Amino acid sequence: MKIVIVDDHALFRVGLKGLLERRGIEVVGAAADGEEGMALANTHKPDVLLLDLRMPDLGGLAVLRQMIAQGFDIPVVMLTTSADEGDLSESLRSGARGYLLKDMEPDELIVALQDIVQGKIVVAPALTSVLADLVRHGDRRERKDELEPFSSLTPREHEILCHLSEGQSNKVIARNLNISDGTVKLHVKAILRKLGVHSRVEAAVMAVERGVCTRQASE
Repeated sequence: MKIVIVDDHALFRVGLKGLLERRGIEVVGAAADGEEGMALANTHKPDVLLLDLRMPDLGGLAVLRQMIAQGFDIPVVMLTTSADEGDLSESLRSGARGYLLKDMEPDELIVALQDIVQGKIVVAPALTSVLADLVRHGDRRERKDELEPFSSLTPREHEILCHLSEGQSNKVIARNLNISDGTVKLHVKAILRKLGVHSRVEAAVMAVERGVCTRQASE
């Protein structure tokens, strides 16, 4: 098995190179940055490229995306200290064939590399629960971004938005909430401004699509 290592920390590169070579794995190149790493990968055509996620200038995800865009047919594996759900999700979505942690046991790392060479996608055992959570619920960070505009709504504005999502007119909303039509209109204007939309229909569709209202139709 031939490996290229890309990591900006010299001590880690040297240590990992020695560890792999003692286990019969040939390290054909070790680079301190993404550009050099891609050049080494192009020259040596390794079986796996081990890529640090956090690097100055050109980060690991940017390198990965460039390699995919340029048609590199080399499995790229993120080797990182980050156990963050978002980093894991983004790496796999961007085309990484593995996501491994720097504090893995050496034998676990070797087994993971062997599995990746055989065509498997491998995630560090310590991240199994994180991966399972991603599969069940999707990327929570992405969900949080989707809901961000709604966080600025007051409780009353949120309530009125939910009535809008049910197709109610201002008069019906006013009657249901025991407030005046004029007050409803003011709240609707504030809702549109905060959500960055131009009509009540857009606001209603946005609320329905993102599931921000849990009101039941019978309420």
